[in-house]
This record gives sequence, structure tokens and C-alpha cells, in this order.
Amino acid sequence: MADIRVFPLSCAVQNYSWGKVGLESEVAKLLASSDPLVQIQPDRPYAELWMGAHPRGDAVIQDNRIPQKTLGQWITDNPACLGAKVKDTFQGCLPFLFKVLSVNTALSIQAHPNKELAAKLHAQFPEHYPDANHKPEMAIALTPFEGLCGFRPVEEIISFLQAADGKDTSGSNGDLLLRLHSQYPGDIGCFTIYFLNLVRLEPGEAMFLGANEPHAYLHGDCVECMACSDNTVRAGLTPKFIDVLTLCEMLNYTPAPSSSKIFPATQSQLDPSVYLYDPPVPDFAIMRIEIPSSIKLYLVSAMDSASILLVIQGTAVGTSTAAASEMTLRRGSVLFISANESISLHLSSLDGMLLFRACCLL
Repeated sequence: MADIRVFPLSCAVQNYSWGKVGLESEVAKLLASSDPLVQIQPDRPYAELWMGAHPRGDAVIQDNRIPQKTLGQWITDNPACLGAKVKDTFQGCLPFLFKVLSVNTALSIQAHPNKELAAKLHAQFPEHYPDANHKPEMAIALTPFEGLCGFRPVEEIISFLQAADGKDTSGSNGDLLLRLHSQYPGDIGCFTIYFLNLVRLEPGEAMFLGANEPHAYLHGDCVECMACSDNTVRAGLTPKFIDVLTLCEMLNYTPAPSSSKIFPATQSQLDPSVYLYDPPVPDFAIMRIEIPSSIKLYLVSAMDSASILLVIQGTAVGTSTAAASEMTLRRGSVLFISANESISLHLSSLDGMLLFRACCLL
């Protein structure tokens, strides 16, 4: 049997209550287009698509020539697929978790601990902090996306406090306050909109959330990548465990304008179709690949890290010696690509393709 190192994945869906419902959800739409047999339930939330090897949502390998059933099992048996540097740095584990989020109602006011605090919290309260890893993360908008990120400049906070007497809230995010209050009645977290930056992203724009950065996603669809962890310290807009003391002790209180929270992408000089989001952490980076309709053959280049490729738009047939067979790629398709492997895409769509690729740049 051929040594297959590129293969399609079937990925876990999380039906959290804050997710968009039915086919309003980008997660549901990607699922429906990737697998015509999937039945989307019109009244069920489809919040997150998990693309990776996290134990709470390990992707299933869609190639019956491979004996292992999940990506996590396969990586354990084939650690060289990660690339030598990644394998050694991250103890033979895939260091990132790639996601699509469809946010209908606000996620909790939260921050993620650095590695030192994560280890301490995990040792003390493993039921609330399930691992010892940090969780830096990045969100790239697929639709207009709204979130809170970092503390506002002090003068903005003061002006809100001086003007917030309840009579005319039109200039004070009154509509947003009422919307959050309707989602979480009586939750004091609603008032964080006067202390944290309101960040609005257009498709392709990104937000990076490092350790101790207070944030909350409010509405929209995004691609997200993070270190492979599930550690979250929450303080409002949630029915889940709230740990205000830990949050207040750990937060980065440095004020900054909302414009500073938009993380830039850099266009590759080697391939003008590639835009790279390279955050200041070793665990992950993301590429946005926009292939114009004029290109009919495109090479997804090899790199010295394992990667996961997601198709947002377009169709193609993928060929690779490491796949040992042709693969049909369409909207919602997800591929695992081992380190040092490339794929040729033979495009069949008239409007080009939009892909996102999560990887590790060391």
C-alpha cells in the first residue's frame, strides 16, 4: 500500500447555544456543501467546526486505505509528518487547532492564561482548566464580524462614564447594550462594552488575542486558529464557571485604540495569491490563499510543517504523490497535508478559489 501523507478529514461540529442556527450558520453551510448526505437541522445551532486532533474533537480520516481512524491516532503513529522542528518542539503533537465559528449571540467575556498561569490553574482546578497549555488565538473574518478586544483608551472610558445617564444612549452603543442584555438579562458583563474596544472586522481582516487580553466575540462568521488548548478564564456573558479574581489578576490593562487590534496580513513575495497572518507565537500561522479565476492550475506548496487546508469557495481536483489518488475539493473540504508535501489543484470553478491553510512556522 502507498504511504499516504495527504488525506481528507471529516471534522467535529460543536452545537453550542451561541451558534448561528441551521443554514444561517457558515459552519452548517460548509458541512452541507462538503457532504450532501449531511442533514442540517433548521432549529439547531451550528457554532464551531474543529479541524485538528484535539481529544474533544479529533478529526476522522476519510480514506479507507489508512488503518487509523482519527487524525490524532495517525499523528501518534507517524510523528515525522509534523516536520522535524514541529515534532521536536511540540513533543510529537499537532500544536494548533483550526476552527470555523458562526456566532449568533455573544461569547463570554474572557481571557486566556499564559503557559505559567495555565500550568498553575490546571494543577489547582483541573475541572475548570483542562490542560496546562496557553491559548493564544486569531480570528479572521469570513463575514462582517464584531468583537470586543482589549481596553479602550482611558479618555473614551471617561467620556462614556460621563455620558451614560440612561436618557439618550444613541451615542453610547445603546443598541449593542440592549442586544447583549436581551441575550444575557441582568448580566453585569453587558457593561464591558464601555471599557473594552468594539472591533468590527470586514472579510479578510484579523484580530489576534494573546495571553491575558480581555475579549469576547459578539456576532459573525470567522476562521479561527489557536494553540491546542481549552483554557478559558471567564467573567461575564456566560452561564459557565466564572473566575473574576483570576481574570482581574491576569489581565493586560494597557489601553489602546480599536484600530490597533486589527492584525495585518502580508502578501507573499513568492506567491501573490498567498496572504500570511503570522502572530508572535510559535504554535500557529494562517495563510489566506486567493486563487483568481484566470489560474487553472495552482500548486499548494510544500512546507516544513504539517498543515490543514480548508476550502471556503471554489472547486478543484487535487493531485499529489502523497495522496496516491485524486481528491475532489469543494466548498467545505478539509485536507491534512504532511510536512514537505505539495498538492496540485486543477481548478474547475469559474470564480477562482478561496482557501485557508493553518500551519506552524518555526
